[in-house]
Amino acid sequence: MRVDVFTIFPDLVDGFAGASLLGRARRRGLVDVRVHDLRTGAGDVHHSVDDAPFGGGPGMVLMPGPLFTVVEAVEPPRPLYLLGPGGRRFDQAMARDLAAGDGFSLLCGRYEGVDQRVRDHLVDGELSVGDYVLAGGEVAAMVVLEAVGRLVPGVMGNGASAGEESFADGLLEYPQYTRPARFRDWEVPEVLRSGDHGLVARWRRAAALARTRRERPDLIEARGGLSAEEEAILESFGLAP
Repeated sequence: MRVDVFTIFPDLVDGFAGASLLGRARRRGLVDVRVHDLRTGAGDVHHSVDDAPFGGGPGMVLMPGPLFTVVEAVEPPRPLYLLGPGGRRFDQAMARDLAAGDGFSLLCGRYEGVDQRVRDHLVDGELSVGDYVLAGGEVAAMVVLEAVGRLVPGVMGNGASAGEESFADGLLEYPQYTRPARFRDWEVPEVLRSGDHGLVARWRRAAALARTRRERPDLIEARGGLSAEEEAILESFGLAP
């Protein structure tokens, strides 16, 4: 998979993409992350990429010229998404869709945003990581890179891990425990030490349902509520309300 990122802070994004799980995936050739400096498309000695908005107002706006120049020279994989608050909400389902493709690209906004002609004629859509304001799109780009990159086949050491995590099937992940079995006065649930893998799997399912209903009832509502089978499994482990 190839992912191109366009930003005025290339070292920030490239440093993140070179570390941890994503960095190992790059070195193994599983994910090809290419970071491009938008300032290389500037036409003046100061490498200016922003200017004051027509009509007045606070702040600066990214000019179309440098952005079009760099993107058109690179011819990145499409779709090209502008990272901004007005776009489609990025979620786990979209991460899976992007991971299943051959590549995509991200354009990091800055300042008061980008010239509208960038939205209208350069990018294929806009992507938001949440309903809050960031100083720029670089942090959002890192979120997308991490969420998508780890789903690319071969990137994670245990392929089953991604399928058992939060949001994999619309639920939060079940509680996790490790050694020691008893820490202070808190013990690991006996079922997890039983050696009965079928029983463990059922308990984890029930625990995920209970946790999601308690902490994110909106996710349960989005699934159309709990089925009779799910209510029964909660009851069987004493996790029904």
